[in-house]
Amino acid sequence: MNVKTTLAASAEIRKLTIKAMESAGYGHIGGSMSLCDILAVLYTDIMNIDPADSKKEDRDWLVLSKGHCGPALYATLAYKGYFEKEELMTLNANGTNLPSHCDRLKTNGIDISTGSLGQGISLAAGVALGNKIRGINSTVYVIVGDGELQEGQNWEAIQFIAHRQLNNLIIIVDNNRRQLDGYTKDICNPFNLKSKFESFGLNALETDGHDVRGIYDALTEAKESSCPTAVIMNTEKGHGCNFSEIEGFNHYMVITHDMAEGAITDIYSRLEKSYELTG
Repeated sequence: MNVKTTLAASAEIRKLTIKAMESAGYGHIGGSMSLCDILAVLYTDIMNIDPADSKKEDRDWLVLSKGHCGPALYATLAYKGYFEKEELMTLNANGTNLPSHCDRLKTNGIDISTGSLGQGISLAAGVALGNKIRGINSTVYVIVGDGELQEGQNWEAIQFIAHRQLNNLIIIVDNNRRQLDGYTKDICNPFNLKSKFESFGLNALETDGHDVRGIYDALTEAKESSCPTAVIMNTEKGHGCNFSEIEGFNHYMVITHDMAEGAITDIYSRLEKSYELTG
């Protein structure tokens, strides 16, 4: 892993996500920003993918269960060359291939369509089981929000994953501790997520979801595990975008040109400081 390369990827993904939302005039900025470092590590350092052959049989799969944060995944796919970056400026427009929620029939590089929260782990379990039955050597990654883990279907799927020992599936929790209308601890306390996953029979790891080296190490350990694993990524909603790093409401925001330009300038200023720290 080259930390500087991954940091640069993360900065570019943040920039492209913000530019796409600026074009639309609005977007789910908070949850998209908390994902950017995770996506940068996955697509730069971890996943077996080929943008020139996006449906290759032995590819690794990514299921974005929190589908409303599709703009961050679209930015990642454009950065990796699945489609032209200019297409990001059509986000949510009439006739776009980049709808609000991910659609595998519209967007090159999207493996599974997601929309209603709480269903992604079940979908990922089906893919992982199918690949095991077919003898395909690939890993399925599913990113789930901590808020949507309040839905019971997730835990039915997790129990199934443990029972079938689907060690070709890794659950990534974007644990930003906030959801649409407040903090998860106030709306429906999740208690200790690591203990909950372990009590359902999974291996569970925990790391800083904005430390690219920590993300890489945790995902590498998860992939080498003989058991299905959940990686709890402790993140900050809105992280890395100066106008969304706020205590108040940042789930969905109107985004102006000036807001976007100021945030992008700040992103690259932070990147330079990160380079200095990494040596």
